[in-house]
Amino acid sequence: MPSLSESLQRHWPEYLMEAAGLGIFMISAALCTTVLEYPGSPLHEMIPNVVVRRVLVGIAMGLTAVSLIYSPWGKRSGAHLNPAVTAAFFRLGKIERLDALFYVVAQVLGGLAGLIIAALAIGMAIADPTVNYVVTVPGPYGAAIAFVAEVVISFGLMFVVLLMSNMSSLNAWTGLFAGCLVAVYISLEAPLSGMSINPARTFASAVLAHCWTAFWVYLIAPLFGMLFAAECYVRLKGTHCVLCAKLHHDNSVRCIFRCGYMS
Repeated sequence: MPSLSESLQRHWPEYLMEAAGLGIFMISAALCTTVLEYPGSPLHEMIPNVVVRRVLVGIAMGLTAVSLIYSPWGKRSGAHLNPAVTAAFFRLGKIERLDALFYVVAQVLGGLAGLIIAALAIGMAIADPTVNYVVTVPGPYGAAIAFVAEVVISFGLMFVVLLMSNMSSLNAWTGLFAGCLVAVYISLEAPLSGMSINPARTFASAVLAHCWTAFWVYLIAPLFGMLFAAECYVRLKGTHCVLCAKLHHDNSVRCIFRCGYMS
């Protein structure tokens, strides 16, 4: 196993790419939500229907996710952009312990940095209660329903990623399916939990909004859902069928994982 310094020296570009990826995602989330939900926004006035606005946010964030996964950085780092995704691949034995640790640290810091940049660019509108730093909190049905909803959507996303990414004929489409799920989840599930599926994403919003309402939901549920998806996939297909920890491996850039595609 490589040492801490060796991991940093060899794989620091991938760590920075993960940080930048979630940072960009948070910037996009803040901008899209502010433009569509802030009462002073012209687009908010043009589209009075809250469901239509939520669907538009979902489409925008789905396209953001797809763009990040298929970007040169996403192809190289694997575009986890989520500690729960990294944890699932670690459970599957496809990522070294220190790489997993640095990925999670990078994701947390990158998401926070991205939202800070967005707040500086947007100004006070991002602090308006209608936006509130795109914080994720349980909907009107409470924390228990939010927890179940987050587990379900996290399971669904990870299971689809594993099914697609481990088939050579479908690997190239993994990012598209993942982006579509993000769009659908925001459009349909967001009223229940705010649609996080990402502890680092919720952490960034909670820090700036000073809102830690039911934070445990967004810390535990995505991890549980994605680890459960990994367990189900292994029981159905076997550990040998997990080829890599990249969402998109149909490319020629280097892979730092325990990669089955390379062999």
